[in-house]
Amino acid sequence: MEPPPFGLLRQVQNQPELTDIASAVRQAWESSALASRLKPGQTVAIGCGSRGIVSIDTMARETIAFFKSKGCKPFIVSAMGSHGGANSKGQRELLGEYGISEEKLGVPVKTDMTSTVIGQTTFNEPVHWDANALAADVVVTLSRIKPHTDFRGRYESGIVKMLVIGLGKREGASQHHQWGYLGLRDRMPQAVRVIMEKTNFQAGLAILENAREKTARVEVVDKADLLDREPLLLDEARSLMGRLPFHQLDMLVIGEIGKNYSGAGIDPNVVGRLLVETMVEDPNPSITRICALDLSPESHGNGTGVGIADLTTQRLLDSIDPVPFRMNNLTACFLWRSKLPLAFPNDRDCIQAGLDTCWQPIFNNLRMAIIPNSLELEWIWASPTLLEEAASRKDLRVEKPASPLAFDPQGNWDIPALFPHSVPGRRNTGKGH
Repeated sequence: MEPPPFGLLRQVQNQPELTDIASAVRQAWESSALASRLKPGQTVAIGCGSRGIVSIDTMARETIAFFKSKGCKPFIVSAMGSHGGANSKGQRELLGEYGISEEKLGVPVKTDMTSTVIGQTTFNEPVHWDANALAADVVVTLSRIKPHTDFRGRYESGIVKMLVIGLGKREGASQHHQWGYLGLRDRMPQAVRVIMEKTNFQAGLAILENAREKTARVEVVDKADLLDREPLLLDEARSLMGRLPFHQLDMLVIGEIGKNYSGAGIDPNVVGRLLVETMVEDPNPSITRICALDLSPESHGNGTGVGIADLTTQRLLDSIDPVPFRMNNLTACFLWRSKLPLAFPNDRDCIQAGLDTCWQPIFNNLRMAIIPNSLELEWIWASPTLLEEAASRKDLRVEKPASPLAFDPQGNWDIPALFPHSVPGRRNTGKGH
């Protein structure tokens, strides 16, 4: 079976979006309960992680400006667990790529990996915490709230996880991940209670993004409100997140996987494959075959999640650096997702194998889609069967009719050209990411 022609779809979504992020962040801090508790001369550790949060540099800059206006002495501390190869240099480089650097922000950026045991949980396990944050008079975080890629619980990705896993450094991350998803779902809430009691954590800037990967809104969550407020923000974030607009696909082609798109490389919430050991799958959407074509350069060789795909290219596997790849997965203790799939010399052969094995031999019935990555889902190239369905739906608009997508002389698709508004497209034109 040859690839079908594809038309371009756009998801039509009416979602909240901040037009002035800097002002919103500054106002959130100014109106917070913390503002009245600050004292001149206090040192303030601002936790920043490794996720690709939109405009995180602007948010960090405005947060720093707020604390300086109160006479405080802010600095950045890395809050990313074992990411960046679990070393200071790697974490500094990751932050630098997001514009979080001493040169750009004018404050110290501390990425030391030293942690201190500050207490024990009710499970009689030690709670590790970043030594630089522990020494600060005030600790705050810049944390995106969103559904986690590994489990479902009251607290998933957000302020709580950054406090426990991010500021727990390698030891804290390992401590919880060694229990699999139970360490995150059940033991993480216990650890955060110890942190709230034993440290100077005061508040977190909760960041919510919409389906177009734009900032929907920001809110400062005070320490006193954290455990009750974050679950409500998580529900809101889940309602905003991007999704594939089809419940069943025979085949999905993903242009790039990577840590800048999801902690799992490919977001399980999008493709409906959790692939966590011992957990029962409930696929939504249901996708028979997934092809992943490349690894983003922003991942620095960390090919975590490649095993969520069924088929891939040799260039993706060649892009994997075994050091961060193994470090991340052995620390996380989720191994199924990173088993290496069958690889092919180019996109054409990979996609051909997908078509041959996707359990849909009737060409005219094929339900096939192409996305640039699992984060940016506004634009989708779709097969004629999907285009026909989209024509009757108000949430989808057909922007281009179906026509063949040509492979280049090497047998590859030009994903940046197919998705000029995506991270690959902007990277290709030098407009950043």
